Amino acid sequence: MFTSRLAVTALVCLTLLAPPAAMAIEEPRHTVIETSGPFQIRQYEPTLMAEVEVSGERSDAINKGFRVLANFIFGNNRVQQKIAMTAPVTQVAEPASTKIAMTAPVTQVPVTPGDGQAAGEQRWRVAFMMPSQYTMDTLPLPNDPRIKIGVMPGERRVAVVFDGFSTQANLGKHREMLEQFVKERGLTPIGPYMVAFYNDPFTLPWNRRNEWWVPVAP
Repeated sequence: MFTSRLAVTALVCLTLLAPPAAMAIEEPRHTVIETSGPFQIRQYEPTLMAEVEVSGERSDAINKGFRVLANFIFGNNRVQQKIAMTAPVTQVAEPASTKIAMTAPVTQVPVTPGDGQAAGEQRWRVAFMMPSQYTMDTLPLPNDPRIKIGVMPGERRVAVVFDGFSTQANLGKHREMLEQFVKERGLTPIGPYMVAFYNDPFTLPWNRRNEWWVPVAP
C-alpha cells in the first residue's frame, strides 16, 4: 500500500525541518489492554490534531503537507509559538469518497479529485497529532487557512508492531497479519487501517519501530 520512498520522504522532511531536540518524544496517550506476541489491543484517549489537504503525486503531496504543517508548529501561528513534535507519523488510505473530517490521527489520506484539480491528480490529507498539553482553546491558531484543527475521539485500536524498513513487502505482510488477528478475535473494524512510523530515516532497520493500527468496536 505504501512504499518505502513515501515513508522516507515524509520523515526526511521532518528531520530537515526540525532540530534534533524537537524530534518526536510524545506519543498518543493510551492504555494497553492486551499483548499477544507482536499484537496489542489498546484504548486511546482523544487526541488533538492539525490537518491539511494537498494534491499531487504521493511523495510530492506528503512533502507539501508536511512542510505546511511543520511551518505551523515551528512558529507560523497567531502567537509565533513553537509546538513540539510528536510520534508517530501515520498514513492511512480511505475510500475515495471520504471528505476532510477532523476525526483522523496524524495521517495522509487520498481524497476524491475535484475543485479544479487536474485529471488523474490525487488529493491527500496529511496531519500531525498535537502535544497533549494543548486543548482546542489553548492551541495556537495557524496563520495558514488551509490547516484545520480538530479532535480524534478516544477509541480502541488493535496494533501489530514490527521492525525493518517500510517496504511494500514488509508493510503488506504485517497488514495481512493484523487483518488475520482481527478476524480470529472476532473484532469489528470501525475505521481504516493506518500505518505508523516512529523513527527518522537514518535508524537501522532492526532498531526501527513500525506499526499497523485499526480502530475496532469495544
